[in-house]
Amino acid sequence: MRRTRRPTTTALTATLALTLLTACGTSSSDGGSDGNAADAADAASPLDPKAKVTLTIDCMPPAAEKAELRQWKEDVKAFNATYPNITIKGKQTDPCLEPPRFTAMLKAKSQPDVFYTYFTDLQQVLDNDGATDISAYVNDRSVPALGDMDPDVLDVLKKDGKLYGLPSSNYTMGLLINRPLFEKAGLDPDKPPTTWAEVRAAAKRIAALGDGVAGFGEYSAGNNGGWHFTATAYGLGGSIVDADGTEAAFNDATGKQILDNLKAMRWDDDSMGKTQLLKWGDLQKQMASGKLGMFLAAPDDITYMVQNLGAKYGDYGMAPIPGQKATLFGGNDYMIKKGISADKVKAAIAWINFKFLTPGKGQFDWARTKADGLPVGLPQPNFWTGQTKTADDKARATSSTMPVANFKAFTAHPVQGKPEPPKAQEIYKVLDTAMSAVLTNKDADPGKLLDTAEKQVNQILANQ
Repeated sequence: MRRTRRPTTTALTATLALTLLTACGTSSSDGGSDGNAADAADAASPLDPKAKVTLTIDCMPPAAEKAELRQWKEDVKAFNATYPNITIKGKQTDPCLEPPRFTAMLKAKSQPDVFYTYFTDLQQVLDNDGATDISAYVNDRSVPALGDMDPDVLDVLKKDGKLYGLPSSNYTMGLLINRPLFEKAGLDPDKPPTTWAEVRAAAKRIAALGDGVAGFGEYSAGNNGGWHFTATAYGLGGSIVDADGTEAAFNDATGKQILDNLKAMRWDDDSMGKTQLLKWGDLQKQMASGKLGMFLAAPDDITYMVQNLGAKYGDYGMAPIPGQKATLFGGNDYMIKKGISADKVKAAIAWINFKFLTPGKGQFDWARTKADGLPVGLPQPNFWTGQTKTADDKARATSSTMPVANFKAFTAHPVQGKPEPPKAQEIYKVLDTAMSAVLTNKDADPGKLLDTAEKQVNQILANQ
């Protein structure tokens, strides 16, 4: 599912140029050669510090996000201390990506030099010939922490063995719980459910508190229902499409188990509340108001509830996805516009590395984040392994502004990530229908719903 930087009250489309003039007398390298055509050896070599490059870059924080924008400006200044001839022109867009605008941008070839995408956007970008193959440019000199980056994250940015992007954030799905409601229901919030049978039992106890409290909540509109059907299927070891990505694979015992379980919780147990056809934002409001015990989510949902809905970090915890066979993962990344010069490609990678991929700097400067009043302590984004992960986890814990012990069940039992299916949004829209049916019609037939959804998804996949 598509995730964006947290919403703000103001959307701005102005651009801000952050420049540092220098006395170096080299000629500009902004134009000329095609970065894709660069010799591999030259591409792998570091950027000449004397090369003058101007970069336009997506997703600079809007003015409403004062601390984030101040950090961006600080990072540009620090970056220019090493690369004084690179001029960064940040483009403010909030949200960072809107699908219609993104599609129009790709078709018009009007994307910035460095543009923001979701993990699921790679094929669309390639279909529009929009991104540079950066395989030859990315190595342990241009991205020193490359060897400790989660290969699953990098793989989702590859096509036919070629790398087209670098990550800026990631997430995996788990079970978000309301700790005060768990305690009121006599449940241990430090030992949250790990199976759907346990989720169902806990939901019944929480719903029994009354006063409009629901034990478990689920989406079924806005493509969000299909997104959560996918996450649930992964947790149970199921798939949405076959290994080739050409046929639906959810019309099986696992798919039926998902719908049967939701139908039972909704109608037999009455543990999911009366209001259905919910989309992203609805469950967060219920949880923040103390009216919902559990729902599937990623850790950044907690930040949204705290910063936008007045919730408290201490009220929430995370557990692994029920079943724990695999978990849906996603995230955001930056790609580099096809056709720009080799020096621009190198400069772009240098900026992405500095801002998003350097432990202790940029987005991983946790001491600065804490000092600026921003949250520290959520287990994600974290696409590191090995020594880099160990060091980053320690720095994150040292500067934590929230009770990290609440996420111990989630962090202590990491679940293998699995990417979203091809044509994800179209598939999710189809699966919304099945999810909404079992949650709004007690006579809905899960088997027939899956049969219909399978036929529709196979048509979508046939048109790839």
